[in-house]
Formats: sequence, structure tokens, C-alpha cells
Amino acid sequence: MQELPLFSRARRHGEKIAIRSSTKKFSYKELLTNSENLAYQLLGDKVDLSEARIAFLAPAGFDYATIQWGIWRAGGVVVPLCLSAAEPELEYALSDSETSMVVATKNQSAKVASLCQKLDIPLLVLKEPDAVSGKPLPILNPSRRAMILYTSGTTSKPKGVVLSHANIQAQIESLVEAWEWQTNDRIPLFLPLHHIHGIINVLSCALWMGATIEPFSKFDSSTILTRVKEDAYTVFMAVPTIYVKLIEALEALVKEERKAVVQGFRNMRLMVSGSAALPASVHKTWTQLTGQKLLERYGMTEIGMALSNPFHGERRPGAVGIPLPKVEVRLMAESGDLVTDENEPGEIQVRGPCVFNQYWKRHKITTESFQDNWFRTGDMAVIENGYYRIMGRLSVDIIKSGGYKLSALEIEAVLLQHPMIKECAVIGHLDDTWGEVVAAAVVLEEGASLHLDSLRDDCRDKLSNYKLPKKLRIVESLPRNAMGKVTKPAIKNLF
Repeated sequence: MQELPLFSRARRHGEKIAIRSSTKKFSYKELLTNSENLAYQLLGDKVDLSEARIAFLAPAGFDYATIQWGIWRAGGVVVPLCLSAAEPELEYALSDSETSMVVATKNQSAKVASLCQKLDIPLLVLKEPDAVSGKPLPILNPSRRAMILYTSGTTSKPKGVVLSHANIQAQIESLVEAWEWQTNDRIPLFLPLHHIHGIINVLSCALWMGATIEPFSKFDSSTILTRVKEDAYTVFMAVPTIYVKLIEALEALVKEERKAVVQGFRNMRLMVSGSAALPASVHKTWTQLTGQKLLERYGMTEIGMALSNPFHGERRPGAVGIPLPKVEVRLMAESGDLVTDENEPGEIQVRGPCVFNQYWKRHKITTESFQDNWFRTGDMAVIENGYYRIMGRLSVDIIKSGGYKLSALEIEAVLLQHPMIKECAVIGHLDDTWGEVVAAAVVLEEGASLHLDSLRDDCRDKLSNYKLPKKLRIVESLPRNAMGKVTKPAIKNLF
């Protein structure tokens, strides 16, 4: 059996630049060499790590890719840790995954040193490893487990999603085909690398194709806009919050400077939004400012990406498009019947080689998450004129009021059109009469004021098909997770 395609393809890219920063450039050859040396270091006297879980803590960049590939090439399962996680979160991930070693960069090692000592887990601080030759690296069957990513755990303890090498390859190949990745693509990477969005959609797809990645420790709009003005990128992927911040930054620029930056965005061949719903108003404003129509898609940790607006064709605001290559999608009604008509809501269920293997050590939950080999996502959607539109999470975004199922996302979309509202989050609030009533937490535009009665009057016509908000809380900010997504369980505490 030959080595995994991710590595054999990298050999063909050779001296081409894989990862570049403002001060350094690293080739695919260097990535292969360094990851191989690290793999030997991890193996020691062993011939195969045999799916031992190896957690690691590293910022986006060459070191991150080196550690990830090194663990894989030694036969281990990577457990990427969140850079901003508190110690209890790190301890949970290490303990639950039964991690046998932690690898960290020098700058990040202090964050986990005491925890590793407490849990009696060896800590390897990454350094330039000595070249090692001799024994061959283990041969990896694609069916072997490769990665454990922890879900956000908004309703319970985070679950470890186990992906095989075959799952990862299927997710990469689907996106490479659908979005027509090119060898000469250049992309910035500022997304967290303990989530599927940054790991697969950006890092893995780019390295698969021989593209060039420019990593950043965090998102900074002024730095990114400067690089965009320099025509540094051909592909751009971000969460909706980042596009909102970029719009604000663009609108603050003087006309001539804005024109130069806009041209940089206009020159890109693809711009993608994901990880949270993109408000139609943001989609429209971005197109007006830059001429770029954002491509919105839908996915999750367990399945990678499943739905996408087309690369060629209509990119419809508020919709997430059609199934990606080699991905099957269906809608299942609460009654248990398959949804066959448009405009009828149902739970999104997914089947295909991209779908994960198991929740780590949670056999019962894994079994309950599948129906006839279809993964139950827990997300509700409808099909409108051939495109899927997400209504929200069954547990959070679907409000059951007076026998009706209301989409919190759709109500949010209307409220965001209000001139006084800058940001908002809608939830279902428990009510003895209705079961749940609509409650909204909003962040107002600077200097604005708003009362519930006036809000209901202003939105009465636009929300004629929905329940108007019964409760309103005005806040300075909305609680968000590492991906910039509003954490609605935390919103409930405001009421």
C-alpha cells in the first residue's frame, strides 16, 4: 500500500511554497522533511503509534502543519487543542481523548506544562528535529482513525468526533472539485484550527492542491486589507462576523484607498462564508461594495461540508445551495416520513464517505445519531426552487410556539434590516401559554434607542408570517464562541 495521497501529492509540489509569512517561506519539501523527522521522534523505538491520541497546541502556520502531518505519518490520531481554551476545557479534551502525549510549540508549551504534569502526560516541545533515517514509516490504511475534533458542547459536554483518513480525503476531494481549487491559489488563514472550517476547507484543501497559505495568529482587518490591496490572495474564506467587520473597515476608508482594496477583493476568484448563517443584508452589502458574490455553504464537524451554492451559477442569499459531489442529502419530517415536496421542513440527514465514524467512547449517542446509515444533523431545512435553506438547529433555532415551528434565523434576518439594530439573536423563551415565545437580544447602532412596542410596530408587516417578539433585551455585545458564532444557550440567561 502506498502512502496517503496528501503526502504523495506534496512530493510532486516539491520546492513550491506551501506556507509563507511576512518573514519566512516554507516549501512542500520542507514540510515533508520536518514532519518525517518529527514522526521518527514521536515513534522512538516503536514502528507504529497505532492510533494513539496525540494532542497538540500550535498557532496557524508551518509548525501547525508539521505537527499535524508528523503525528499522522507516525500512525497517530491528532487532537488539535484550542489556543484560547481555559485549563478545564483543555483538561477535558486530554482526559476524554485519553491522550498519550502533547506536542506544543515553545511559545504555547507553558499553557499546558502544568496540566500535563498533573495528568502525567508527556509534553514534547517542538524544535528543529535531527534528521533520522533508517526504518520506514508505518503504512496507513485510509480506514484508520486520523483526527478527533471536539464539538462546541452547547447543550452537553463536548463530544469527540472521530474522522478517518478516508473521511478527510473525501471532504477535501469534494471541495476541490466543487470550488475548482487551483495550484496557483493563494489564501489567508486566520480561522481557528481546532474546527473543521480552518483545518479542512482552508489548510487541507490548499495543501492538497499545492496552493500557498498565508497564516495569521488572529484576524486583524487592517492587516488583511493591506494584503488584499497588494493582490495577495485568490481565495478567501471567513465567517459572517469577519465580513461584517470588513464592511465596517471598508466603509471607514477614504474613497481612493477603498477603491484600491476593493479591486483586490474583486480580483479574487472565490470568496466563501460559513460556520454560521450569513444575513442576506451582509451578502447584499458585500456585493455592492466589492462586486463579489459570497458563496455560502453548510457543513458541520461530523460531516465536513455537505451543501454549497455553486461555483458557477446562482449564489442565492439566505440559501446554502445543493449537495456537494459524492454527498447525499435528504430531509426527514418529524413524522418519520421522507420530505419529497419543496417548502416542507425536515431534518437534514447526510450520507457519504465524508461522514464521520463515531463519537469517541459514546457508542449509544453514535447509534442514536444515525437513521438507516444516514447521519441525523439536528438541523432543519426546506428546499426552495431547488436550493436548501437552513431554518436552524432543532434544539436551539426552532421555536415551538402555539403549535407552530418558527425559525429563529428567519426572524433574525428581518430584525437585522431594522435601522437601529446592529446585531441580534432570537431564541425561544419558555411560556406557560404558548410553550415558547419569541425573545430577542439586540445590539443597537451607536446612539440609537429602541423599545419593544416600537420594534413590534416597525416589524409587524415583515414578520406577518411569524410571531412578533414578546421580549426584548438590549445588550452591549452577544456571547460568541471561538468561530464567532452566537452561543444561544448563553443568550437564554439574559431573560
